[in-house]
Amino acid sequence: MGRLFGTDGVRGVANEGLTAELALGLSVAASHVLGDAGAFDGHRPVAVVGRDPRASGEFLEAAVIAGLASAGVDVLKVGVLPTPAVAYLTGALGADFGVMLSASHNAMPDNGIKFLARGGHKLDDAIEDAIEAHYQRYGVGGEDWKRPTGAAVGRVRQYTEGFDRYVAHLVAVLPNRLDGVKVVIDGAHGAAARVAPEAFARAGAEVVYTLGAEPNGLNINDGVGSTHLDKLRVAMREHKADLGIALDGDADRCLAADAEGEEVDGDQILAILAVAMREAGTLRRNTAVATVMSNLGFKLAMEREGIELVQTSVGDRYVLEEMKQHGFALGGEQSGHVILLDHATTGDGTLTGLMLGARLAATKQPLADLASVMTRLPQLLINVKGVDKSRVTSCVELQAAVAEAEAELGATGRVLLRSSGTEPLVRVMVEAADQVQAKAVAERLAEAVRTHLG
Repeated sequence: MGRLFGTDGVRGVANEGLTAELALGLSVAASHVLGDAGAFDGHRPVAVVGRDPRASGEFLEAAVIAGLASAGVDVLKVGVLPTPAVAYLTGALGADFGVMLSASHNAMPDNGIKFLARGGHKLDDAIEDAIEAHYQRYGVGGEDWKRPTGAAVGRVRQYTEGFDRYVAHLVAVLPNRLDGVKVVIDGAHGAAARVAPEAFARAGAEVVYTLGAEPNGLNINDGVGSTHLDKLRVAMREHKADLGIALDGDADRCLAADAEGEEVDGDQILAILAVAMREAGTLRRNTAVATVMSNLGFKLAMEREGIELVQTSVGDRYVLEEMKQHGFALGGEQSGHVILLDHATTGDGTLTGLMLGARLAATKQPLADLASVMTRLPQLLINVKGVDKSRVTSCVELQAAVAEAEAELGATGRVLLRSSGTEPLVRVMVEAADQVQAKAVAERLAEAVRTHLG
């Protein structure tokens, strides 16, 4: 079988690929591996467990808690809260690790398990590999392990203060209040359906309308949230709001809409926050971190503003690794996964939206004007399937075609060819000064990929 852990925990169709038995076994394995690695320092370990509202989260949560308690871990059950809330509480409560049950922006039938180390940080790959190896050895049908009995078994208690404590944290880190800002919030029927409206209201904003705010276990991400902006865009115009934010299922990402219902994507949000943080003196090393898929307009905007840009491979984990290694404060992706490392250990959609609102309140400028700090260049992405993706960088003929395209586009365009990490395909991305040129160059390169790698 392939590796259980992906780039963001273990995911699968709940009760099919991701079963109660797997959830229980992985929780036991995580307890043992982290204990053997010295994470508990000889004391009785404590774990924070949270989930998004998916129906399957109910039985998976029960399985995770059973596994942890059977391994001698005390559990603080925080219920339905965003991933960044579980990460924050893991650190704030001094817990030894955290567990979040969510499949983020995926459809309702999916679910996932993410383990967080002390402080609310993502586990190292080596620890995940050790957890997986332990599960394979001691999981269902495997070798037996020494089980605690009597008073040594873990205890479980509800931690109902988690909601208020997390919301208070969000409001406390804002540079200014949001008084006078009218907001529409799309909670994706997800983990922040209650958190986000409460946080904005406490920060002084007027929440004029909410959608995706009635999770029932079955409707998460269903036609709402950061992957479905149509309803938010309409609501912005209808309610004459200043700021619209759309979260995903576990609320670790945020996209926005302006007063006219126009989308403000992750690149634009990063640009707005980078300028705000530079002015406030909180943009450490005067640097923002983004991936190679960020729009060229973002790079040009950072150059114009005198802000350094570091680009990483695609994936928020690579952005976070770069930030932690070099002490940067701001990074993110076009998808809206924005990391404010001074205040969160992972992307936090609600915090991102609040920071946008704070910038509106401080500048008294419309979101459209703030977003105009960068101009999005037309960007076209073509996935070329059924080709030898391993030869993308070594094929002489293909590299010659890329060089020709780059010469044609000049300084106002960009070409990126990269192999998919999970599928047998090559992604061809082209940016140009206009959509017609972007389409023509992308199609020509896609044909070159088929010809030379097919």
